[in-house]
Amino acid sequence: MPELPEVETTRRGIEPAVTSRVIERVVVREPRLRWRVPDELVALASGQRVQQLRRRAKYLVFDLERGSMILHLGMSGSLRVMPATAVPLSHDHVDIVLDSGQCLRFNDPRRFGSLLWTVDDPLKHPLLIRLAPEPLSEEFDAAYLARVAKGRRVAIKQLLMNSALVVGVGNIYASEALFHAGIRPQRSAAKIRQDEFPALARSIRKVLRAAIRQGGTTLRDYVNADGQPGYFRQKLFVYEREGEPCRVCKTPIKRMVQGQRATYYCPKCQK
Repeated sequence: MPELPEVETTRRGIEPAVTSRVIERVVVREPRLRWRVPDELVALASGQRVQQLRRRAKYLVFDLERGSMILHLGMSGSLRVMPATAVPLSHDHVDIVLDSGQCLRFNDPRRFGSLLWTVDDPLKHPLLIRLAPEPLSEEFDAAYLARVAKGRRVAIKQLLMNSALVVGVGNIYASEALFHAGIRPQRSAAKIRQDEFPALARSIRKVLRAAIRQGGTTLRDYVNADGQPGYFRQKLFVYEREGEPCRVCKTPIKRMVQGQRATYYCPKCQK
């Protein structure tokens, strides 16, 4: 599933092509995504200028003159800039055609993505209003992590993947951040020491920023706005490296399952 770095990479890639452009039309070939594309979106978005493109957690928000489109890539979605005349392929479900002659083409083989419409403040939409602070924002620091972890028996990795507490980290980057912070993923959040939270907050930001610089992580379906894969996978320290030597101490990386998701860690570097 595309996580925060992949979505931010997509935003940065398509922003120059869409900002200040007028949407000539929206072509919906398959409205049956995770939630059905609203029938009114085609008529309401067409003819409007894109004022700005924002990201909130894993959502992209297209702010138009009167209303906003909220897009989620789902598990296998990609959003690419291409000529509007390009022949659509299988799973190319939506085109946002711009007055430049280009279009944003949304491809989603599993159809777990979504494209929604709101005339209200998009950050108050039911899908966004309860989201936690952005991990790259000033609100997210050691004090915040200590506050949300206090008294919680859940494993620290599960806490980092709870979007009501920390947004956009996801499975890959939670494993990587915990490695860099030297914390085992199965430790109870309530048992993380106060002096460990600064390193954890720094590690989360470090891993996310590094992934954004590398264009995200390609595991299966993800490609960026230019159709290129992300290369952060080549920089991973623990994720999907079971049995391989730790890049720091050479101890074999271990794998376990937490909440039906694979977790990877170094039994020597992480305590």
